[in-house]
Amino acid sequence: MESENLPVALVTGAARGIGKGIAASLLRAGWSVVLTDVDEPAGQAAAEKLARLGTVEFIPMDVSDEASVMACIERIEGDFGQLDGLVNNAGMADPDNGPIEQLSLEAWNRKLGTNLTGAFLVAKHCIPMLRESGGAIVNIASTRAVQSEAHTEAYAASKGGLVALTHALAVSLGPTIRVNAVSPGWIDTRDNAQQQSDPLRAVDHQQHAVGRVGQPRDIGALVVFLLGPAAGFVTGQNLVADGGMTRQMIYVE
Repeated sequence: MESENLPVALVTGAARGIGKGIAASLLRAGWSVVLTDVDEPAGQAAAEKLARLGTVEFIPMDVSDEASVMACIERIEGDFGQLDGLVNNAGMADPDNGPIEQLSLEAWNRKLGTNLTGAFLVAKHCIPMLRESGGAIVNIASTRAVQSEAHTEAYAASKGGLVALTHALAVSLGPTIRVNAVSPGWIDTRDNAQQQSDPLRAVDHQQHAVGRVGQPRDIGALVVFLLGPAAGFVTGQNLVADGGMTRQMIYVE
């Protein structure tokens, strides 16, 4: 597949939600985009919908399986011959693991295997092409890396580890490859029809200093910036995009 000399980005976990929103933002900004996901039908449907915005390809991939990762990267190299940006977005989204004393080792390992080890594996195998292009990596972490609800240990640990992995990679891979993280807060990932038929409550929006819950495009815009040349002096950072929610002190009266 020809990318027409456009920069090429890989977005993992892009069949829906924040990943799909990031892919749309990159396409609008003039990137060619490779979407990956374990959900092949949803990933293919997302690629077909996004194709109106530019050059897009879907490749099924399980980020926790190194053989699957290697096969995907080999296909990208064959189809595009280059990689300029990597967005490690794939993850198990449900943060609730129940009481810690009931959390199985299997469930713990599964969440870390996808959310944290998956980012390591994809970065590891993308580095040769990113070095060649002088590209950049963005890891999608979470505000749960810095604050928690009860019973979210596995998710919080995976996202906290992803923030630490970000600055470690930035030091190891610089100056050729920049590496940053974005930590989204509350992002409404439902489709437009669902948002209109079942709108969020006023109190949901009021918890944010900007007066609203976030949308995938808010994260997409930040990723476009971080992957591009305008962010050439930014690396090793975790940029929180949460509408100010983690800065707003809330006292229940």
